[in-house]
Amino acid sequence: MNTKHVKVYHRLFILLVFLTATWQLGSAAYIHVKAIVAQQLLQSAWDKTLQGEKQVKPWGWADTWPIARMQVPAYNEDMIVLAGDSGRNLAFGPAYRFGSAEPGRQGVSLISAHRDTHFRFLKDIIIGDKIKIHTDKGELIIYEVMQTEIVSKADVQIELGSRNKELILVTCYPFNNIMPDTDLRYLVYAKEVQKIS
Repeated sequence: MNTKHVKVYHRLFILLVFLTATWQLGSAAYIHVKAIVAQQLLQSAWDKTLQGEKQVKPWGWADTWPIARMQVPAYNEDMIVLAGDSGRNLAFGPAYRFGSAEPGRQGVSLISAHRDTHFRFLKDIIIGDKIKIHTDKGELIIYEVMQTEIVSKADVQIELGSRNKELILVTCYPFNNIMPDTDLRYLVYAKEVQKIS
């Protein structure tokens, strides 16, 4: 092989590496941009919900709607919580698990989100932090973080029945893992400490 062919292959290899890197960076940026834009559309749907509309879809093809607003003041977090924790919904924001208790009701409310977007802040959460949930009924529920736990995905068994009013936040673990799904889950347990109607 002559020198001319080697230079051509070398340039093609560099171009291929550049295009691959650009594709990967673009894909990662797309996920974050989608999460940010979705929260703006969800905020608009949430405003309509608070005005009395029911199951307001944030965009025409959505199969979900806002059911709550969650704030975590210590980390400057403010996000809309969606109905139904399917993978499709989790791409747009934190999502409430149907079948768990509604926030502020007896039992365990379960909310999930991705560790690299909406629940990224959970890596820093500590015992005693407050989580505020504004419901679609106009209530403000304040929860206090009681415990965090790392469990195997296969071993996650959350008992939804409880005499107390509890909240569990769930995300994948570890936080810095680049794989889209892991075998571990990070759970944040909180209990209701105040309810304002």
